[in-house]
Order: sequence, then structure tokens, then C-alpha cells
Amino acid sequence: MTITVYGYSGSTYSLVLLHILKELGLSYELVQPSSFEEIKTPEYLATKHPFGRVPSLTDDGFRIYESRAIARYLINKYQGTKTSTVLIPSDVQKAALVEQFISVEISYYTPPISKLVVQLVMMKRFGKEPDLKIVNEAREELDKVLDVYEKLLEGKDYLTGEFSLADLLHIPYTFYAINSAGEGDLWSKRPNVSRWWKNISERECWKDLVTEYKLAA
Repeated sequence: MTITVYGYSGSTYSLVLLHILKELGLSYELVQPSSFEEIKTPEYLATKHPFGRVPSLTDDGFRIYESRAIARYLINKYQGTKTSTVLIPSDVQKAALVEQFISVEISYYTPPISKLVVQLVMMKRFGKEPDLKIVNEAREELDKVLDVYEKLLEGKDYLTGEFSLADLLHIPYTFYAINSAGEGDLWSKRPNVSRWWKNISERECWKDLVTEYKLAA
């Protein structure tokens, strides 16, 4: 079994896959493109990702791109083979709830938090000033989303009651928003959201990634 991830160690979507691989107890090789220009070359577009993005993955010759598709592939193939961690339950209704919250993450959580991280973290890394209008709009939108999460998480440690792929998908962007962008108050002022973030961010596999790849603290 040879699993290769093509992506950057600091990329939120690459980190999702690396986290899943660790939770499933799978070994892997991370190949980081030498430059942003490399992922736009004809060879990369033809063999890794036709839209010139990261991550992509190969598993014994099988190639697949798009992080959530890769996540489901890894879980469907390897869940339960190396560890007891369950990221998508076998029970149909429990699995449906995981998919429900993945849809919530895609539709409501990630759009504003990604804007916040791009402006407050990525722009800074490229020596550019953030657009404060975008920052404020994203912060206001995320504030409303987290109000809903506060209600959804009432009496629960995780979105579906148990740790799942739905929770895991939230971790990288939230980590950067809190630890690199300094927006932690959005989470800490909400008891249920704060408890949830503590639970998911203190997973040993995630903490190993933070240390291994020296993620921004």
C-alpha cells in the first residue's frame, strides 16, 4: 500500500487529508509542489488535478482529487482496518447526519471563515494589506453562523454527538482563524462552541500535525 498526497503542509484542505490518514492509522508520503507555478503545468493538470489545485492523492495507482471526495474514499476503503476510529458510521441514519453537517460546513461555515483567513493570514504572508471591508463582512457572517452552532451543539460534544468527519473538516480553517488571525473570541464567547472546539482541536492526531508541520501558533 502506497499512499501519496500532493499538497502543501500548510494548506487547509491538505491538512484535512493528513488528519484523516493519521486518524485511520495509515502511512503516507506528502509531496509538496516546488512552487505555485508547478500546479499549473500541463503535466500536473494531466496527472494530479485538472483545475490546478491541491490536494490530490494516489493510492497504489488509483488517482483522485478534491479533498472531500478523497476523504470519503479513504474512509470507505480503510476505516476500521488499522484503528477503531469511526469517521462515517455504518448506520444509515447516523451517516446521514454526518453528511448533513458536512453540507452545513460547506454552505455556511467555510465561506465566511475562509474569507477571514485569506485576508488576515494569507495576505499578510504575501506582504499585502487585508481588505478590512471583507474582514468585517466575513466576521459578521461568521458571528451569525456560530450563533446557530451554539444552538446545534447544546448538550453535545460533537455535531452528531460523536466525533466524525463533519467535525474534522472544520479544524484547519478554525485553527488558523483562532491561532493565526487572532479571532478566538468568536468561539470562546459561546460555551457550547468553545467546548466543541476544545474537543476537536485536542485530538492527538491533529496535535501531531501541528507539531510535525510547525503550523502557525
